[in-house]
Amino acid sequence: MKYIHSEAIDEIQGKKVSKEDRFSFKCHSEISCFNQCCRNIKLFLYPYDVIRLKHHLSVDSERFLDTYTDIIFRQGNYFPEVLLRMKQDADMSCPFLNEYGCSVYENRPDTCRNFPIEQGIMYNAEHNTVEILYWFRPPDFCQGQYETHSLTVVDFLKNQGADIYQKMTMEWAEIKRLFQNDPWGKDGKNGRLAKMAFMAAYNMDEFRNFIFNSTFLNRYSIPIAQLKMIKTDDVALLELGLNWIKFFLWKLPVAPFK
Repeated sequence: MKYIHSEAIDEIQGKKVSKEDRFSFKCHSEISCFNQCCRNIKLFLYPYDVIRLKHHLSVDSERFLDTYTDIIFRQGNYFPEVLLRMKQDADMSCPFLNEYGCSVYENRPDTCRNFPIEQGIMYNAEHNTVEILYWFRPPDFCQGQYETHSLTVVDFLKNQGADIYQKMTMEWAEIKRLFQNDPWGKDGKNGRLAKMAFMAAYNMDEFRNFIFNSTFLNRYSIPIAQLKMIKTDDVALLELGLNWIKFFLWKLPVAPFK
């Protein structure tokens, strides 16, 4: 999910649809293109994606990031992107693809979960509001678009279990919008502040250790109930981390930081 300027909406490929618009799509193992969409792709992972995948694989955040991702910078953005590292086979296949399909299907990333719907966010600076926009964008090879199974966008996303993903991705997109401007100063994008921000967004195990084994709790007053949650709950910890990024980089007053 990305922020979209209003003047660029007409340039986006695919059919723009509303939540209540209907479209035909069904993916299953009997269609000829099954799993083709899992090959030769650039798949960006959001913080919540990493939480779900590392729990599925029973590894910590750092091992997941080291083993399965590449960290890159895209032009015009001052926060690194986390790109899923594809297999070094002829098809550049997803590392979680096997002969039966997706081996992490229940915890597949946001982008996979929404396919073939793509989402964007249009920000209204005047009213400080956001609107989620949708496009129906199956690739040409996709045979699922010719199936007769018809449903609305909102029903499709609900059936895919996308609600919690959309909530967490929206929170992350709000942070990413801020990084259109450079917050690092002389430190640079590889400096101490940048490493701390990346930790708070993507490395929950390191961030938890930082909170409980540094001066963090001497500097910030975290409610006891919230402290209990973040000891074991990575989602609660991520939400704390995103608020901390807003506060310590952008000086935005968000609970529990002030």
